[in-house]
Amino acid sequence: MTKILHIDSSILGAHSVSRGLTAEIVARLQALHPGAEVIRRDLAADPTLHLSDAHLAVFHGGEVGSPALGEDLAKGGAYVDDLFASDIIVIGAPMYNFSVPSQLKAWIDRVCVAGRTFRYGPNGAEGLVKGKAVFVASTRGGIYTGDGAMAGFDHQESYLRVALGFIGLTDVTIVRAEGLAKDEASKEQAVAEARAQVAALAA
Repeated sequence: MTKILHIDSSILGAHSVSRGLTAEIVARLQALHPGAEVIRRDLAADPTLHLSDAHLAVFHGGEVGSPALGEDLAKGGAYVDDLFASDIIVIGAPMYNFSVPSQLKAWIDRVCVAGRTFRYGPNGAEGLVKGKAVFVASTRGGIYTGDGAMAGFDHQESYLRVALGFIGLTDVTIVRAEGLAKDEASKEQAVAEARAQVAALAA
């Protein structure tokens, strides 16, 4: 049975464009893979803690100092389990201040784990999460594609490609809606184009 990992990180709830797109991507994938199981992670509604000295102490053999930290460490471990259990990963990634939401960055910090999702060998780093397709719903207020003045400010999609590729996730499809803050007509067109891209997804 196909398993789909559905991750959202937008803080905008029902007003979020990225959440709407991830929902449509997952629905399209379910149509392409009847009976697919969906693993759901809402990083805004149920965030993990950001890494701290207490986390690092445990990673290096120290004791878990509190129940709250123990629960958070278990959640981080479950994030890694999600990746290996899934065949397809769908990530909602709006641009916040030229990068990804801090909630999504915290997730990335928890899934980039030496010895589990990557390892170092004679030829450098090797990603260990392989053979999976990733779909990223990328939304942003400005225009960052092409050769425009804002292209160099994109530390959202570029960062995600690097971070995901580092752990072996190199089959990444970006479903993009940008220019959302220009005006209502531009927003509607951008969303319509992104939705058309979703509708055209094939197995």
